[in-house]
Amino acid sequence: MHILQPKHLKLNPSDVKELTDKYNVSISQLPKIKQADPGLPEGCQHGEVVKIERHDEEGKTNIYFRVVA
Repeated sequence: MHILQPKHLKLNPSDVKELTDKYNVSISQLPKIKQADPGLPEGCQHGEVVKIERHDEEGKTNIYFRVVA
């Protein structure tokens, strides 16, 4: 992983359930990320959810969720 690349973490099923319950969304409503994206962790499969942590210029961490398409 490159130093400028945001941290990508694959969520386990219990974390996905917690996420969908917290935000009252289904997996199909989450933004998509291609399976061929070079930032994805090894072994990500179609339908899995990835948590992306990005840091802005002020040092604040922004969290995004994507489903592998």
